[in-house]
Amino acid sequence: MAAAANKLSRFNVTALALGLAFLYLPIVILIIYSFNASRLVTVWGGWSLRWYTEFFNDSAMIDAAWMSLRVAATSATFATLLGTLAAIALSRGAGFRGRTLFSGMLYAPLVMPEVITGLSLLLLFVAINAERGFWTVVIAHTTLTMCFVAVVVQARLGALDKSLEEVAMDLGCDPARAFLAVTLPLIVPSVAAGWMLAFTLSLDDLVIASFTTGPGSATLPIRIYSEVRLGIKPEINAICTLVVALIAVVIVVASLASKISDARGKSAAPL
Repeated sequence: MAAAANKLSRFNVTALALGLAFLYLPIVILIIYSFNASRLVTVWGGWSLRWYTEFFNDSAMIDAAWMSLRVAATSATFATLLGTLAAIALSRGAGFRGRTLFSGMLYAPLVMPEVITGLSLLLLFVAINAERGFWTVVIAHTTLTMCFVAVVVQARLGALDKSLEEVAMDLGCDPARAFLAVTLPLIVPSVAAGWMLAFTLSLDDLVIASFTTGPGSATLPIRIYSEVRLGIKPEINAICTLVVALIAVVIVVASLASKISDARGKSAAPL
């Protein structure tokens, strides 16, 4: 009976195949046509790397890609620092006044439409007369991604045994030293996973960046969108393939870091 229940039926296999095709077939087609030698996007002209060469010779695209990487790395670092501190406050300070309001404000970007977030940040920057550019995009992306980091780190902190820190304090550590010596090494993989998630979300964002960017600070998604509006060029397929590859690597590394964090959390749990 159990063996029969574990077997995949024809219906389940078909549903799985259709689901995977719906999700990944467009990406696979994009990757294949990024190696198309023809200048016409829909006409196959043989295998070629010419459009990758075109991309690396396109200074405007390279500048936009470099801007996106800088923004993503900087905002992910700030989001990881602030999100980790917020997760610690919510996990270790369960009884402080205003906790519900704080958590609601922290997690608001999870459900807030990006158009609303981008418009509100734009109005803020205009009100304080801030020049829009690299740092305004970084602040906007930090606001967007900090809550995702907090969710990842708070989940890991919730799975750890608080008595580990108490034992360290009984042995003479103050609370800060106990956290740095005991808890932080156990949550480092989840912190790294949060950074990679924030990096990926920042690299992918178009809506919020389009509200908060300024002259000379266009990110790669904005540049790609402006190019596509004039017609899809084969070079765009090559650029998107490189972005997909980069994000895939980041996601794989984040998944591995999360599994390592799970294993450490279980090994640290009392028997």
